[in-house]
Amino acid sequence: MRSAFLARLVLGLASAWLAAAWLPAAAATGLSPALLAPLAGDDTGARLDAIAGLGAAPEPQAVMVLEALGSDRLYAAPDGSLWVDTGAGTVDAATGQAGVLPPQAGAVSVNNRLRRAIAAALATARLHAPDPAQRLAAAQRLQRGTEPAALPMLEKALAGEPDAQVRAALQIAVATLQLQSDAAAVRRQAAETLGHSGNAAFRPMLAALLQQDAQGRHAEPDAEVRAAAGTALHRIERHLSMVEWVGNLFYGISLGSVLLLAALGLAITFGLMGVINMAHGELLMIGAYVTYAVQALFRSWFPQWMDAYVIAALPVAFVATALVGMALERTVIRWLYGRPLETLLATWGISLMLMQAVRTLFGAQNVEVSNPSWMSGGLTVMGSLVLSYNRIAIIVFAVLVVAFVWLLLNHTRLGLFVRAITQNRRMADCVGVPTGRVDMLAFGLGSGIAGLAGVALSQLGNVGPDLGRAYIVDSFMVVVLGGVGQLAGTVVAALGLGAINKFLEPYSGAVMAKITILALIVLFVQKRPQGLFAPRGRSAE
Repeated sequence: MRSAFLARLVLGLASAWLAAAWLPAAAATGLSPALLAPLAGDDTGARLDAIAGLGAAPEPQAVMVLEALGSDRLYAAPDGSLWVDTGAGTVDAATGQAGVLPPQAGAVSVNNRLRRAIAAALATARLHAPDPAQRLAAAQRLQRGTEPAALPMLEKALAGEPDAQVRAALQIAVATLQLQSDAAAVRRQAAETLGHSGNAAFRPMLAALLQQDAQGRHAEPDAEVRAAAGTALHRIERHLSMVEWVGNLFYGISLGSVLLLAALGLAITFGLMGVINMAHGELLMIGAYVTYAVQALFRSWFPQWMDAYVIAALPVAFVATALVGMALERTVIRWLYGRPLETLLATWGISLMLMQAVRTLFGAQNVEVSNPSWMSGGLTVMGSLVLSYNRIAIIVFAVLVVAFVWLLLNHTRLGLFVRAITQNRRMADCVGVPTGRVDMLAFGLGSGIAGLAGVALSQLGNVGPDLGRAYIVDSFMVVVLGGVGQLAGTVVAALGLGAINKFLEPYSGAVMAKITILALIVLFVQKRPQGLFAPRGRSAE
């Protein structure tokens, strides 16, 4: 039954295509009433033929009629005319002209069999759509299989297609049908075309050509076609391996950018003052909650500017977390310099207090921070790899933050003082550097950068009171591996750890990947305790 239905559908498509090819151009100004008339009748076979004919018709209103028929918006008048309800009015199905729905017109009903035929015909009809995106979607649907009799119709669409991307999709759709050709040369060319596509969906189709039965006979009798199919399979596998490698590299750099943003502020405070700040993760969390608060403010007061709330959250989060950091340095941490164990315990207690304060203000449940429209979606590359816009934005943002910190440390008076204190605190104090004030400002700078990292993290997932705990250990690993107080070392260590972690995860799992990285860092530090980039100055001795 199904094969008979497909045969009838394809024959109708082919006959309609032939009719359209031989009719004079002047006749192609609308849909033929004779073609539309069976849609309102009771003869299922005639209705299937009419649906197939609409699928092959080049007129734009053919898609409109098929969509209306499938959604019960096509009406038949007593005089035999058909009308489409567009939602904003009614138009004549044959001419596409607006008009008034005749009295006593009734909706044309369809069953499941007709709906399947409508879906198949729509894919063909949209090959003539003015929008290239619709033509591309139609060609991609036809790649998944159709009858060989539709090949002339696809070749005609391919010959007149101006868009390169749609042409490539149509070439693949044609090749899937040409694999069933009687000519070995055609089948060989089709196998080569499918191999160049790099699409994993064609692997079963190509593998079927290489199969053998119990007597050792190949499904594909021609040896050259089998060789072409084997080469095509190898090419697809190689392309998929390359896609996987590039995807792991991208997501590794993305993870490394997140680690870099989280560790950059810690590298400044830990490298300058030697303070083991266990509350650094909570500063990230505060930056994320500031982003949530700015989003709520824009949603209530400036809904027309919602896409800009992330930009507005950046300076607010930086200032808020910098003030929190400077307050902590002035009230608690300044009394504990040179006492690392007491500093660790004090900052750990501060982290618990900050988490409880956030739970009191915002609740214990996670809150949602939505991406603006320009950070939603992704960029498709290499056929199937999707690079999400929010991760691309975070990578770019990390580069900008690193450039900002480098300029600040190397081309400002504050940066000069910070570098002097990092190299030799006593000598800097002797020559008049206000070490106490620089400590406060440097701690505020590191805390502000943590707030910027919190803004970035809010775009990757939900925000909760425990957000910072997931990054504090990784941040310390990045700082220790890169070299205490070394900006270049922090960048290299963060990106390297992110990439290694993503390449290890497919083989060992997320937990074992982290354990392996931790073990490698321990071994590395045993051999080179100063990290990738050794600190300079008398403090390094």
